[in-house]
Amino acid sequence: MKTRRQILKAIFVLLPLAGLSGLNGCASWDASNTESLLSAAGFRTRTPSTPEQEKMFARLTPYQVERRERNGKVLYTYADTQRRLVYVGGEAEFQRFKQLGLQQAIAEERLQAAQINEDAALYSWGPYWGPWNIWW
Repeated sequence: MKTRRQILKAIFVLLPLAGLSGLNGCASWDASNTESLLSAAGFRTRTPSTPEQEKMFARLTPYQVERRERNGKVLYTYADTQRRLVYVGGEAEFQRFKQLGLQQAIAEERLQAAQINEDAALYSWGPYWGPWNIWW
């Protein structure tokens, strides 16, 4: 049977991780993050305004970067159906987008590791820390 201390320690260590994983699973956060990275990478936004553009917009997969060829040129597109925007970029912008995404993933992993290390340091006081210890 687990002691009260073990249960509390598990709660204090797992609670921040649960909060972070909740953010990672949020679809609107993912879309917003992707759109920020696309903008930072140099993708341009376009709003469909002609019937031909509307048809093209309807064929795009929402919230996914897609590779397309148009007039012999490679383009990458991303459709935001809620705001009715298309992000358009070339090969250079796409490579920058991937680089920014990788840098962000590394930074997030480092942040999570630092938080885990901090939690471990905060809650590893040892089995006993004085006669006044009524909690454990």
